[in-house]
Amino acid sequence: MGLLDEYYLPGLHVQEHAIDVPLDWAGHVPGQGFNGPSTTLFYRVVDAPEKIHAELPLLIFLQGGPGGAGPRPLSPQSDGWIAEAIKHFRVVLPDQRGTGRSARVDSNTIGAMDAAEGAHYLKHFLADSIVRDFEHLRRTQFAGSRWVSLGQSYGGFLTLTYLSLFPDALTASFTTGGIPHVPADATEVYEHTFPRMERKTEQFYARYPQDRARLAVLADRLAADPLPLPNGDPLTVERLQTIGSSFGMKPSFERVHWLLDEAFAAGDGSASASSPISDEFLRGVESATASHPLYWPLQEFIYANGELERPIDWAAQRVRDTMPRFSTGARPLLLTGEAVFPWMFEQEKQLKPFRGAVETMMQDTRFGVIYDEGQLARNAVPLRAAVYFDDMYVDSSLSLDTLSRIGNACAWVTNEFEHDGVHGATVFRRLFDEACANGDLQAMF
Repeated sequence: MGLLDEYYLPGLHVQEHAIDVPLDWAGHVPGQGFNGPSTTLFYRVVDAPEKIHAELPLLIFLQGGPGGAGPRPLSPQSDGWIAEAIKHFRVVLPDQRGTGRSARVDSNTIGAMDAAEGAHYLKHFLADSIVRDFEHLRRTQFAGSRWVSLGQSYGGFLTLTYLSLFPDALTASFTTGGIPHVPADATEVYEHTFPRMERKTEQFYARYPQDRARLAVLADRLAADPLPLPNGDPLTVERLQTIGSSFGMKPSFERVHWLLDEAFAAGDGSASASSPISDEFLRGVESATASHPLYWPLQEFIYANGELERPIDWAAQRVRDTMPRFSTGARPLLLTGEAVFPWMFEQEKQLKPFRGAVETMMQDTRFGVIYDEGQLARNAVPLRAAVYFDDMYVDSSLSLDTLSRIGNACAWVTNEFEHDGVHGATVFRRLFDEACANGDLQAMF
């Protein structure tokens, strides 16, 4: 398909491209021809307008998620790492397969399949396929030039897959809030992150004590009589709890506080058991808890590496069931973050079509290999990782344990930032400067 479009944003030159990739990489090699069903990989290349004719090295951004499309920058400053990166690189922003403009997968796609077909199809949208897409892109569209990777959140998981499968493709790698535990175990992840969810809720209540009462009244009323959200989904206590999903980022405490500030139609802001729940609040909850098409369906399968000893079987729900303080009837009400539960596929319109496929995958034990522990131990590619000490989503102790067993890896541990720190002006610049000072990028600059 080649070049689709070319234009300027404030401070950025943008080119849009798309290529075909195999839907199923089995039996195919990145960079070579293929036959059989295909899908589309869409990507943008952005650079500074004054450098469009410069011979710059490449940096590929590995987006968080799962199911996350690449950034849509408004300007270099709208996403802090981009402002720094375009000083040194041409930046490649792919939409991972099934997201954005890469043959987007949604409820309409899965709704036409039965459970077994849907499960088989969704397996093609995990890290082993995503990384092979990117490697095919590098070999066919960039003449096989080695590139630097920057992986945010789930993009760090993809980084370790890339280092496992195609280490020769990479000159250096950076990750921000995205080093998974290897060996991967979804249950272990939630055993570490549920206590963090509890601490985040306690910190929220300590900062905004009036919201403890507001959430208690809301939960009591919804337990007795769930309300319809504007899209028709029921607002249950379980869904109310998921407004804590953003508590690992800034300024999420403030966003949730202002959401609760207008929860009741009475203008005094009190948690009134008799005041109607406001339409503004219902619209806000729907927006704050909206499901992205592949994010929840794939959430627990990002921890599936090869042949599993046991099915994942709703790991977050199993861990939650051992912690009564997270029950819908407990007070104060604890909020949840980045954890997928079976009820979501029963209550949410966008997720209902995925239910059979996800249930089938939850009992499966055969997945693609995404990490090679031996290769990671032998790794020679410089890897610099920002590890956020208080990260609610990716436990820092598990990240550091993994990094201790990866060759040529260096961690910067900080509690100055939350999970989304890369979007500011500091995190990537520090990692880049450290890499330059250490000679990691000597061959490029």
